[in-house]
Amino acid sequence: MDRVRRFIFERQPVRGHWVRLESAWRELRAHGHYPEPVERLLGEAVAAVVLLAASLKFHGTLTFQLQGNGAVRLLVAQCTHDFRLRALARFDAAAIAALPPDAPRGPLFRTLVGGGGRLTVTIEADEKGARYQGVVPLEGGSLAESLEAYFASSEQLPTRVLLAADSTRGAGLLVQRLPETGGVREEESNAAWQSAQRGIGRLEEAELLERPMEELLARGFSDHDLRIFRGAPVRFECRCGEGRVAGLLRALGEEEVRDVLREQGSVTVTCEFCRRPYRFGASDVDALFSAGAGSGARLGPKEIH
Repeated sequence: MDRVRRFIFERQPVRGHWVRLESAWRELRAHGHYPEPVERLLGEAVAAVVLLAASLKFHGTLTFQLQGNGAVRLLVAQCTHDFRLRALARFDAAAIAALPPDAPRGPLFRTLVGGGGRLTVTIEADEKGARYQGVVPLEGGSLAESLEAYFASSEQLPTRVLLAADSTRGAGLLVQRLPETGGVREEESNAAWQSAQRGIGRLEEAELLERPMEELLARGFSDHDLRIFRGAPVRFECRCGEGRVAGLLRALGEEEVRDVLREQGSVTVTCEFCRRPYRFGASDVDALFSAGAGSGARLGPKEIH
């Protein structure tokens, strides 16, 4: 099951989050295809945005956005406070095709994102429409290192991150040092954090994708008593739908929509995020603009490819 779970080091100011995605990762790409390097980077970003949402307190939508001047110009992953997610990537297909198949991960990441890029985390809270944003440069040789830089700069929390993705799964592990509280000696806190960093450093991406959470944590943090929480399910959910698309076409205007219908035989609107196409035939357009048809008008079945 797609799930995010929290764990803490007993009696130490260290916490962590783990996530693994399978069906949500597949559903997210059901209507679109990404080349393998882009797919892997997008999968890591999807795992990263869930870890971010789990570690921050908010009620609304969190957007994780990567912008650069490399082969991947834009990558956006969104997750709500209750772990509904969606994502997209825009890339230069020719530049991706020219990449060597055996490029090392660090240089490959820099090639994908280019130089001078930035990582932006935006939280749009439901309450009173509040909006918070943090922006940091893309640093290091991986998305995980860039996320660590974000936490160090924007949250002032020492953080280590491990991300992995392939065509079937996306996964992530995060450990953080929290502000010290009473009852914990500084030397003990320092030792626990150093041990946590060594522990996540022992783990490999393949293990993150394959091993059960309990086995993974036992391998990385066997020197510590951990309390593992039940966690929450994660699911793919895009905001597109017939109602939204119908509203967009009405806003475009009947004359323009019918012009497209005459030229192409149908009107197809494709969601920017999930790439799901919505096809409107002649009878659908008639229903869309019929007298009395409002934003809630029910349209006939669509041909979904």
